[in-house]
Amino acid sequence: MTFPIAPKSFFASDNFSGTHPRYLEAINKANNGHVMAYGGDAHTKEAISLFQELCDEDVEVLFTFNGTGSNVVALGSLLQPADSVVCTSWAHINVDETGAPERILGIKLHDVDSADAKISPDHLHSVSHALGNVHHVQPGVVSITQATELGTLYTIDEIRAVCDVAHSYGMRVHLDGARIANATAALGGNAETFRALTFGAGVDAVSFGGTKNAMMGAEAVLLKRGVASPRAAFIRKQSTQLPSKMRYASAQFVEALSTGLWIETATHANAMAMRLYELVGDIKSLQLSPPQVNSMYPILAPEVKTQLQDWSFFWDWDEERSQVRWMTSWDTTPEDVEAFAAGIRAQVA
Repeated sequence: MTFPIAPKSFFASDNFSGTHPRYLEAINKANNGHVMAYGGDAHTKEAISLFQELCDEDVEVLFTFNGTGSNVVALGSLLQPADSVVCTSWAHINVDETGAPERILGIKLHDVDSADAKISPDHLHSVSHALGNVHHVQPGVVSITQATELGTLYTIDEIRAVCDVAHSYGMRVHLDGARIANATAALGGNAETFRALTFGAGVDAVSFGGTKNAMMGAEAVLLKRGVASPRAAFIRKQSTQLPSKMRYASAQFVEALSTGLWIETATHANAMAMRLYELVGDIKSLQLSPPQVNSMYPILAPEVKTQLQDWSFFWDWDEERSQVRWMTSWDTTPEDVEAFAAGIRAQVA
């Protein structure tokens, strides 16, 4: 089988993409002279102010290097002694962080099965029997992911329901938002949507992803004051997530939040995934559903999968089901999508 010319961009991960030119420009502008280190600079102060405006909440804002570090800092700021973290078996903290929360925080992850990678109130009811029993680790924090590791989305009402039940049991709620921009773009595309999905629904801490959404090594932890530990900044330092030259991450967030670029790039990534679905979704063997954000999870016969991966690389997802993941990015072009779809149709259709 002869393949067409491969797309210029891969459909493997939004982490494969480069950095948006406007963020590089923001970094370059910030690279001017000497300023206070460790967050004492004007860029960081402005970025914090913009995040507080976005959240419409008195949040503590801590900038970090990466998503795993953000999750460790956020969880560490919510946990009490003898607490566990309830998450789905699909959760990034459970399967893709090399046990970082367990090793660094010394806690137990209590993973629950979920077909759509979402936690429900029933999951929380099922673990509540341990509360108050001195012989059991205490389910103290619930961690949800938005968008999830299967590309599914919680509705605002679903997040609110989880938060309400969690709080009724005395649990705190963490939202892993590595792709919160994609979720926000999909569910409304504005600051009001973000607020409704997070602190407006009762979330206590957010890991706000930037790297997957066109930034360079820029992440943030948003913590609700009065719920999170007053020593969260110390937890960040102990977790090796305190940037000394913080201005370079902060300058990117200033550009993102002041101009809406974070929504613009995520909206584009989502749209490219939908365009790919429009071009190949009719191929029944792929078993595709319309993407909710910027990822799809088709089924490919092993021999077909290998040939396609050799032509234009993408990741395996669930090898037992012959399932793979296709993911679009802020810089995926319509031409990339058309080329990738042509290769798929040449091999599968």
